[in-house]
Amino acid sequence: MTLPLQGQAAVDQLLDLLDLEQVDAASFRGESPQTGAQRVFGGQVAGQALVAAGRTVEPDRQVHSLHGYFVRPGDPTEPITFTVETIRDGRSFSVRRSTAQQHGKTIFFMSASFQTPETGLDHFSPAPTDVPAPEDVPTMLDWVSRYPDRRSLFKASPQAVDVRYVGVPGWVPPGDRDAQAQQRVWMRINGKLPDDPLIHACALVYASDMSLLDAVLSTHGEVWGPGGVIGASLDHAVWMHRPFRADEWFLYDSESPSASGARGLANGRMFTRDGRHIASAVQEGLLRRVGG
Repeated sequence: MTLPLQGQAAVDQLLDLLDLEQVDAASFRGESPQTGAQRVFGGQVAGQALVAAGRTVEPDRQVHSLHGYFVRPGDPTEPITFTVETIRDGRSFSVRRSTAQQHGKTIFFMSASFQTPETGLDHFSPAPTDVPAPEDVPTMLDWVSRYPDRRSLFKASPQAVDVRYVGVPGWVPPGDRDAQAQQRVWMRINGKLPDDPLIHACALVYASDMSLLDAVLSTHGEVWGPGGVIGASLDHAVWMHRPFRADEWFLYDSESPSASGARGLANGRMFTRDGRHIASAVQEGLLRRVGG
């Protein structure tokens, strides 16, 4: 079987996805990778929507938060049109609404806020200390070698991000994952990114959708796929707290405070290797049991 692009080649593909075609002052067009997936990866459309919004803002204003809703599954065989509405440009903040459409219907929309850098109070809760280094954690290829029958899940997943679970991934077979209240994953973009802070913010948003709902399943020792659960993102929010590079390791420390009504809520904090809290994310997903 042909494996998907790896390393810098996969990162270059991600950069191509984020390099939207500008149609006019407030409209952009994006493509999807042809991986055989049945729907567009949520992190991709969120990252692209943020690119579109950011390209309409003065470059000295950096994204500090976004709130998005996944309305319909995206069609990976069709371009996505992004339309940006200017909500406000104040002295310190700019707010944009970015809407993604296919076939004349909205598939995703996002509100994003950008701020001119300022100084002020500064504190954060400490990062976990009992976590092995990313070099000491199995890679996704290591996991795939243990479970070759799950290789198709690896092939379909985005490869521009190096993801290393401190515990057990959510796609292992049923019964092979113990319940854990915390889920911790090391991540980084698996190659070099340009220095543009907007690109790093969009890359982090892209990565933030990759494992967050796993924390809901981890609470119950559940897994994705046959004999477990299928799911879809409903909404997603990210706050950027401090400067960072998405191509350097960060720890995604996640948990799920609640699950009910076939929905699960998860939140995560992202820390650099030296313990700085760089971002936070919250996501709710639709989660339904499937047969074996």
